[in-house]
Amino acid sequence: MIPQQIIVRPVVTEKSTDLQAQHNQYSFEVAKKANKIEIRKAVEMVFGVRVVDVRTMVVRGDIRRVGRFFGRKPFWKKAVVSLHAGDSIDFYGEQAEQAEQAEQG
Repeated sequence: MIPQQIIVRPVVTEKSTDLQAQHNQYSFEVAKKANKIEIRKAVEMVFGVRVVDVRTMVVRGDIRRVGRFFGRKPFWKKAVVSLHAGDSIDFYGEQAEQAEQAEQG
């Protein structure tokens, strides 16, 4: 699998934002068949950072109801990636904006 197939999307919640700020850990939704070694290599290749640790978990899908019909959202795999001190991932492009402002100002 190529790295873009392994990392589906970043998980941005209050808890994941706290993990980023306090422990330099980032959360991603990853492919269900991906293992920790593949996730580590994909994050290092895509974002250009050094990964210290990878923790994975399978998140159970919720039961949803529409009228009298019940359904289930799919199960998905979440990875919490710890980065080396000094490394960070910029999901919002804030660092690029600050660099442009520094060049102009």
